[in-house]
Amino acid sequence: QVHFVESGGGLVQPGGSLTLSCTASGFPFSMYSMSWHRQAPGKERELVARISSGGSSINYADDVKGRFTISRNNAENTVFLHMSNLRPEDTAVYYCHRYATADWGQGTQVTVSS
Repeated sequence: QVHFVESGGGLVQPGGSLTLSCTASGFPFSMYSMSWHRQAPGKERELVARISSGGSSINYADDVKGRFTISRNNAENTVFLHMSNLRPEDTAVYYCHRYATADWGQGTQVTVSS
């Protein structure tokens, strides 16, 4: 059974940083691309960043380029999202996702506010 454990969300001031973690189980993690998505209130869920199975190919949404970094540790079945220079508009629930499948994490709230 596929399972994700997400952590690292919270309240941060504008300009601050957070790192999200997602540890997966129930599938061969190193064989799959992984991604982070977010959903703000009243908006559709959107792709934030994607990383290929081996980590050599990475894509970012335009509005997070240069501020967010996705990475993974295949030995620990974990994908990370390091977020810096956070803005109020980054406030959302962030979801870990086994890319192009129906498998999602439970989500972790990120709130950027002074």
